[in-house]
Amino acid sequence: MSKSSKAHLSYEELIEDGNTSSVDGWDFSWFEGRATEERPGWGYAKAMSDRMGKAAAGLDIQTGGGEVLAKVEKFPTLIAATESWPPNVAIATKLLGTRGVVVVVDKDEPPLPFGDEAFDLVVSRHPVKVHWQDIARILRPGGTYFAQHVGPRSVFEVVEFFLGPQPEASKGRRPETAREEAEAAGLEVVSIQSAKLRTEFYDVGAIVHFLRKVVWMVPGFTVEKYEDKLKAMHQYIQTHGSFVAHTTRFLIEARKPLHKN
Repeated sequence: MSKSSKAHLSYEELIEDGNTSSVDGWDFSWFEGRATEERPGWGYAKAMSDRMGKAAAGLDIQTGGGEVLAKVEKFPTLIAATESWPPNVAIATKLLGTRGVVVVVDKDEPPLPFGDEAFDLVVSRHPVKVHWQDIARILRPGGTYFAQHVGPRSVFEVVEFFLGPQPEASKGRRPETAREEAEAAGLEVVSIQSAKLRTEFYDVGAIVHFLRKVVWMVPGFTVEKYEDKLKAMHQYIQTHGSFVAHTTRFLIEARKPLHKN
């Protein structure tokens, strides 16, 4: 079992560290030595980069700080990204602007600020909400939507530690629902792959940082509001060495038909 790189810190110091560190962007390097997450075998970033290299016009939806898109080796002639959160917009613009990527501020609500059939490739890593009808609208005939989605009940061991049982959560983010909604929008689902992956947190400060960064996991989370739960979490990790949860992901590829039925 791994040990936190901050194991020498007291409970109060761990809480302070997790509560004051920057959570801007989607760079998770802060967690090094303090949490681990198993990765899906399909390698989204590499697969997405390969597709971008063959596309004429590409769009990355909800790009975060642009960290994943920045890994693309060869961009299409036309390349754009959308993001809604102002701190992430600034990070993405700085990271991607020198490579010719236009970062567009968007509220993550339809319609996307692009014309019909504007792109032959639309990608996204962990979109909060997928508006399938709008994706179908901006895809060219024969174009592809390629994305890695968060699956059902992802990291819910952490969520339910703080909030208690969440039975309704099993109904959300299901691959089967994504297939149904994509097909209802007129897209053909080429493939879906799913994975359940081990995630471990090695100190309570990493839990605090995670819940501040991924704000929808425990809505309204603050250290003060959940002080009792955080103390219990700290004690659990001290006793067991880590807190184990499971991340769920699914990879989906959908294509817009060349011709309408």
